[in-house]
This record gives sequence, C-alpha cells and structure tokens, in this order.
Amino acid sequence: MAKKPDNPNYKVIAENRRARYDYAIEDDLECGILLQGSEVKSLRENPSNIAESYAAVENGELWLVNSYIAPYERAMFGHEERRRRKLLVSKKELARLWNDTQRKGMTLVPLVLYFNHKGIAKLKIGIAKGKKTVDKRESEAKRDWNRQKQRLLKQGG
Repeated sequence: MAKKPDNPNYKVIAENRRARYDYAIEDDLECGILLQGSEVKSLRENPSNIAESYAAVENGELWLVNSYIAPYERAMFGHEERRRRKLLVSKKELARLWNDTQRKGMTLVPLVLYFNHKGIAKLKIGIAKGKKTVDKRESEAKRDWNRQKQRLLKQGG
C-alpha cells in the first residue's frame, strides 16, 4: 500500500519540549489563537517560542501570556513580540479549564503551536500538575532504562 502524501499545510511552528519534563500532563486540548496579520506571516517564516509562556483564564476568557513571535520586517503595521494573545475555546471547555486551575490547582501549559491541515494556527495546551524533583528523577531513570533496554535488544538481536 502506498503511503499517503504529507499535507503541505501542516507545520509545527514551536514546541515546548521541556513541559513534559517539568509537568505531569493529565489532559490536552486544541484551541484556536487570535493573531494579527503580521503575526501569521511571521509564524510562516520566522522562529517563535512558547517555552516560557503559560495560559490563564481571566475574566471569562483564555489568554496565552508571554509567548514570543518574531517581528515581521516587511509589515506596514507590526505587532508586539510578547503581547497577550486570546485563545479560542468553547464556553464548556473554558468552564472546565477554570475549574481545573482554580479548584484543583492545575496549570495550563502550551505544548505545541502549529498550522493544522487547513492552514489555521492552533495551539495545543496541556492541563498539568507540576512535578517534584523526585518525580523528575524517576521519569529520567525510566527513560534511561528504556534506552538501555533498546540497546541491549538491538545488540542481542
């Protein structure tokens, strides 16, 4: 069977790889992001960063705080690099996120910023709980053991 051709519109823009190390991700959610025109063009060409950012529910809206989108040089009207960007979710999801953050003490961590198969910018956020140092060591030891196990299987063959 022939492999499906990759979708040319799907593109990962920025990924927060450290989030899975620092947090225990319990659930994730895809949401839209409200961008200006120069931000969209910049995301297609220039680097961006969501590693230091977080999401917060404030006044009945979901916001992405402290994310970086590089300026677009050819734009007539530019954008702020680290402005707060509104995230688009349904009211039901927003209520669930507020409940998780306020009552259960969870954190909303951005995981991946990408263009979906339709070419629309999306952000995947994780509902997470912070890991303690012991948990980090435990997951690191587990990862190392899995690597070593793979090497042993490959050599023993």
